[in-house]
Amino acid sequence: MAVTDELGSSNDVAPLRKLSAQGWKYAFSRALREFTRDGCMDLAAALTYRAVFAIFPALLAMVSILGLVGQGKSTTDFLVNFLKEHLSEDVANLLREPIQQLASGRGAGLAFAIGVLGAVWTASNYVVSFGKSMNKILDVQEGRPGLILRPVMYLITLGLLVGAVLCAGILVFSGAVARTVGDLVGLGQASLEIWSVVRWPVLVIIVVLMIATLYYFTPNARRQGSALLSVGAIVALVVLAAATVGFGFYLSNFANYNKTYGSIGGVIALLLWIWIANSVLLLGAEIDAEIERVRQLHAGVEAEVELQLPRRGTSASRKKAEALSRDIQTGRDIRYLANPITPEEVPHHSRWPWVLGLTALTGVVIQRSRVGRTLRAVGAAQHREVAPAPDADGSGSARD
Repeated sequence: MAVTDELGSSNDVAPLRKLSAQGWKYAFSRALREFTRDGCMDLAAALTYRAVFAIFPALLAMVSILGLVGQGKSTTDFLVNFLKEHLSEDVANLLREPIQQLASGRGAGLAFAIGVLGAVWTASNYVVSFGKSMNKILDVQEGRPGLILRPVMYLITLGLLVGAVLCAGILVFSGAVARTVGDLVGLGQASLEIWSVVRWPVLVIIVVLMIATLYYFTPNARRQGSALLSVGAIVALVVLAAATVGFGFYLSNFANYNKTYGSIGGVIALLLWIWIANSVLLLGAEIDAEIERVRQLHAGVEAEVELQLPRRGTSASRKKAEALSRDIQTGRDIRYLANPITPEEVPHHSRWPWVLGLTALTGVVIQRSRVGRTLRAVGAAQHREVAPAPDADGSGSARD
């Protein structure tokens, strides 16, 4: 898939409700094939490396923020129990001590500041890598300069961190909090029942918005329509939930990583789950891209080969293209200098035409001087042969 170079708005696309059944089938089937063509499993491995460095700063920020409202210990207990129930006890034991240390750190205000800044800075590297993966999926180079790209990625990271805190807060806040809020608004005991039902749709909406934010804002391509409407994000969330449950069942009943890998068994299991999660996220991105293709096809846009989307920036990509062109021309000049040619063969577009021409001219002059010396030597020899022999007295008369 390729993306157009223009910075303007993209072509008109058909709304989702007007897509045919054949179009939906084409989008999902081609997304699976593009997932393999783009090497998304390898991209997920690179994202896993970045995610490992972002986990603990993000946990520090979450625990610190929730600790400001008196929910630090509840957050710690919830995270450990969640990992034990949905992944494995090995993973829970692996992260139990680091999480508890984060929660018992001195100074909530200091921990809050360090946690937020560290999480934004470290996790932004994951967001940047995710943007590169999205560019790979859309087959577009990053064209935004660093002074623009980095602040954008910091803002996206901060938004994702806020979303993660909201999700943790929804899951951690106990019934006492819901009852207090219900008393304030006059609902009383009914607030607990309402909260137990409402919090799950709210949680799903927040997670979908977080995934859609990654899909829409990280790549150097601008899609038509709202960033909040992402079929790929919904599919990714559903598949990720099913994959997490399936992976947890596999760890609990079939795999024994501690027996195979010893004390690092929990680390292996955690890395494998992160890789699965990143693979699912990239699959959702492929689905979004192919749905965008089908929308363009229904609108009459020739997108069967190239996905027609404008770029957010082109200055950095233009500089990279110019640098590549200079490297190619320098290599061509080196080849010409190592293999002298005649002035007539010197390319007019060369950066060093005078050098090449002078080299060729020098070769011609040297060759002509050698020929001149040879001709003069031959002439002198012939002159000596035809010259009259001198007499005894040196008069040099000719013979009869």
